[in-house]
Amino acid sequence: MKIAIMTDSNSGITQSQAKELGLYVLPMPFTIDGKDYFEDINLTQKEFYEKLREGSDISTSQPSPEAVTDMWDMLLKEYDQVVHIPMSSGLSGSFQTARMLSEDYEGKVEVVNNQRISVTQRQSVLDAKKLAENGMDAGQIREKLEKEKFESSIYITVDTLKYLKKGGRITPAAAALGTLLRIKPVLQIQGEKLDSFAKARTMKQAKSIMITAISHDMEERFKDPKGERLHLQIAHTENEEAALDLKREIQELFPATGEIVVAPLSLSVSCHIGPGSLAIACSKVID
Repeated sequence: MKIAIMTDSNSGITQSQAKELGLYVLPMPFTIDGKDYFEDINLTQKEFYEKLREGSDISTSQPSPEAVTDMWDMLLKEYDQVVHIPMSSGLSGSFQTARMLSEDYEGKVEVVNNQRISVTQRQSVLDAKKLAENGMDAGQIREKLEKEKFESSIYITVDTLKYLKKGGRITPAAAALGTLLRIKPVLQIQGEKLDSFAKARTMKQAKSIMITAISHDMEERFKDPKGERLHLQIAHTENEEAALDLKREIQELFPATGEIVVAPLSLSVSCHIGPGSLAIACSKVID
């Protein structure tokens, strides 16, 4: 069977990368100062951060039902089945909408409740592609990915509290105090939600907290302290130089792991945390 693997731009996979990999990426919609944009279609990372710094009114939404079904219909002209991997159901309603729409496709479209975002979602998409190449059908791929969905971790530190306050994730008073004390919060995503994890006073200390946390997960959760059966990843928001430095540091700590992917965080996440962030992630290798 010919299986199409589809995701959304929250995975961090660009349209050009999707073409190279034989994947399909649904762009996430944004409204900026009343005008509609689509990530990586008519909105670049550079343009997004310029508008963010200018104080533009930015809001995100899930893709329209028509955008989802139009892509499925297009793919089903060429493929027998579609595996669709949207962002975590705990962070957006995209999954619930897509699952409901898929009921009309009589098993030809399988929507994965993957509980992932950014680089870990990207890895799930690559895993799905490999599973399809190894002969699994869409239903088997969905079952496999959902079985492994919590086998990942992301830790993020932000450079400013401004955007967490703007999005209502922290109170104005907490943001003011945190800014005064120069606190760099460390957040975590393990499964459904973005949660507070720890507080640091400097970016250096925040990086140390994240490295310790990911090392603990590797040893205790995944029983793989060397990272031999784990994908390690670095993500950032307009902070590539620091991300590459962190990659070198992680590679020295865990030389047994494979290539460490460095990628920008998707803009749907970036609008809530702002520029200057760093993230460390890992996900278990799927057999």
